[in-house]
Amino acid sequence: MRVLVVEDEVKMAALVRRGLEREGYAVDIATDGREALWAAREQEYDAIVLDAMIPEPDGFAVCHTLRDESRWAPVLMLTARDSVEDRVRGLDAGADDYLTKPFAFEELFARLRALTRRGPIERPTVLEVGDLTLDPGTHAVRRGTERIDLSAKEFGLLEFLMRHPDEVLSRSRILEHVWDFAYEGGSNVVDVYVRYLREKVDRPFGRADIETVRGVGYRLRIDGLADTRTEERPAEVGGA
Repeated sequence: MRVLVVEDEVKMAALVRRGLEREGYAVDIATDGREALWAAREQEYDAIVLDAMIPEPDGFAVCHTLRDESRWAPVLMLTARDSVEDRVRGLDAGADDYLTKPFAFEELFARLRALTRRGPIERPTVLEVGDLTLDPGTHAVRRGTERIDLSAKEFGLLEFLMRHPDEVLSRSRILEHVWDFAYEGGSNVVDVYVRYLREKVDRPFGRADIETVRGVGYRLRIDGLADTRTEERPAEVGGA
């Protein structure tokens, strides 16, 4: 899941970024309203954490502009002021939720999970594709009743695949959502992490749900009947 954090206080932005990355999010940072609008217009985000009091245009104006442009990424507004007037102003500008500083990271994570479930169709709290389940709240992944331990990036990749079951996802699209904007490695990191996932969620269970679509990318099949005989063998990378 890819999140844009708009915060002009450097220390606060760094804290929020580290916290979200530990939860498996890919995070971009913007420090003022103009940078936030540019980022939101250039990239597709799963959620935006938007501080209200940023250099002009402020967070209220940024949110209002995004909604006027029909950009519907869920927005969680942050503010140091707890007045009803400010909360109403933020919600009226198009924010989906409101969080007052200082806040507990657990609450920030919970609110983001709730926001990313929203959309034209309500998304389930726990993702299920066949007998594979993923709980974003507890970071628990199971194949049937057996728990599977994943790294943060493996978890983020699997979550993205499970939110788009049976949909062919290009490497560039996966890279944009699971790795942050500043990632400078090659796109083969996607191939490497897909292989890591297969070694944990498919092969030990005799399954082949994660399918390579040659020349395009990957998809998580619902029926799990992909051919295990054909598979790309990516080179290792130094990290992600």
